[in-house]
This record gives sequence, structure tokens and C-alpha cells, in this order.
Amino acid sequence: MGVKNALTAENLRSAYGGESMAHMRYLIWSDIAEKEGFPKIAKLLRAISFSEWVHARNHFTILGGGIGDHLVASGAVFGVGKTADNLTGGFRGEEFEIDQMYPVYLHTAEFQGEKAAARTFGWALEAEKIHARLFHEAHEAVKSGKDVGIDAIFICDICGHTAPGSAPQQCPVCKAGRDAYREF
Repeated sequence: MGVKNALTAENLRSAYGGESMAHMRYLIWSDIAEKEGFPKIAKLLRAISFSEWVHARNHFTILGGGIGDHLVASGAVFGVGKTADNLTGGFRGEEFEIDQMYPVYLHTAEFQGEKAAARTFGWALEAEKIHARLFHEAHEAVKSGKDVGIDAIFICDICGHTAPGSAPQQCPVCKAGRDAYREF
């Protein structure tokens, strides 16, 4: 693959950095949720962490080209707190991606004719909308001293689509079949 336009390439690197950090942040926060007695929230964080890994992989792969050094600036939530605080950081980070980051990156890629980059930005944007909603629901549960009522979460290995409860027959985002989903 490869990207022709420097601005789209820079946006892909920034998105890669942000998704990579989200992947690790959610894994760290899942351990905290587990220790605080929220095993289903821990599972949710691990599942969404995998979705973020899928996004990072997709952005990284689209960059293609040669190996080289780049300074990558990415906005990210930092800090470790109790599960309720971590979930607040989670939905705020997801909402930033939904409201500001991915719409701009997607528009830029489309404007520059970078179809593969536009596709991976669009895929990530759709998943982040679900992540924000799930983090809000988990946050409300924790504030009430409860765990979430989700027993299984399914993540599409192609685009990162997140499906609580059961995997769809076909991914509504990338159109992959049910077999592309990983269960958590």
C-alpha cells in the first residue's frame, strides 16, 4: 500500500499512536476493574482494547512504504484511577475521536483521494461511537456499585466493529462475515 499525501500520512501516524495508547491504557484499566470486583467491565475493556489494536494495525498497514523514523504526536488520556474515573477517561477519549479527530482525518483523506486511509478512518470512527456508548453504560453501572450486564463482546478482526451480546451475521461496517468476529 502506501500513502501519497503527507498530511494523510501524518494523520495515519497520529491515529496509529492514539489507538496504540488506547489499546495499552484499556488493558491496564481492565486489571484495575478486575481487582475492584468488576469482571465484566474488565472484559469490556479488554475487548475494546483489541478493537483499538485492530484500528492501530489498519492505520499502520495503510501507511506502507519504507521504514523510517517519525515523531508521532497523539492526543491521549493519561492516568490511572479507580474504575469509574478510568471509564470517564475512556468515554472522553472516544468522544474526542468521534467529534473531532476522525471526522477531520476522514475528510482530509477523502479530499486527498486516499481511499484506503479514508476507509480505515471511517471504520475506526464507527467503532468509537459504540465504545463511547459502552463506556457511558459501564460508568453508570459502576457509579451504582454494579457491573455491566454484558456477558460477551464480539470484535470484528477486520475493522474493529464492536458488538455486545452476539456477533452479527455480517459486519455492518466492513461487511465481513460472522467468522471474522473474536469473542471476549
